[in-house]
Amino acid sequence: LGTGVKSKLEFSVYPAPRVSTAVVEPYNSILTTHTTLEHSDCSFMVDNEAIYDICNRNLNIERPSYHNLNRLIAQIVSSITASLRFDGALNVDLTEFQTNLVPYPRIHFPLTTYAPIVSAERAYHEQLSVPEITNACFEFSNQMVKCDPRRGKYMACCLLYRGDVVPKDVNAAIAGIKTRRSIQFVDWCPTGFKCKVSGAEFLLLLQIVVGLLGCSLKLHTRVSN
Repeated sequence: LGTGVKSKLEFSVYPAPRVSTAVVEPYNSILTTHTTLEHSDCSFMVDNEAIYDICNRNLNIERPSYHNLNRLIAQIVSSITASLRFDGALNVDLTEFQTNLVPYPRIHFPLTTYAPIVSAERAYHEQLSVPEITNACFEFSNQMVKCDPRRGKYMACCLLYRGDVVPKDVNAAIAGIKTRRSIQFVDWCPTGFKCKVSGAEFLLLLQIVVGLLGCSLKLHTRVSN
């Protein structure tokens, strides 16, 4: 018997002009977001335009289709929910996303970043270290939403590693980020990193390969100045 309290997580995919199929998509997005405020505890946002650019730039797909976009989004959902299926050295329950990334009930829209995203041709001869993957998660080009986090500050950050990754390398990568002060946290949460390591290996997907060493998924909550 449990307490009956469950976290309601949502994956919201927002439209983009380049892959739009209906003129009413912007209106639907606004109405859906308003509904999400009351009926979801944590909503992970994905922007079709950002996914389109990633497929075009990182995967060398000249004209990405919805099939390509959905394959990449599926990888993100799989990594976020990996703790339900696989054990790990530093595992995280899904309820911890709400605990660590949602400062107030109505501010529950964490920004998602995924790295590395490389083409099949590059995946077989590239080897990325844990610090390189971690740093890539803070690059604008790997974000799932078109916005600039440098114009605000981080309130919390959750790093999800998957693959051949050990906690020692994760701690060293985070220590390097703190030393360089490459990202800024709000004053009342100066060290807001939450980490999870899952030992599950990847499947090499057609036209979408997420690396051989491992990947990192960054979820963070940002407040604008």
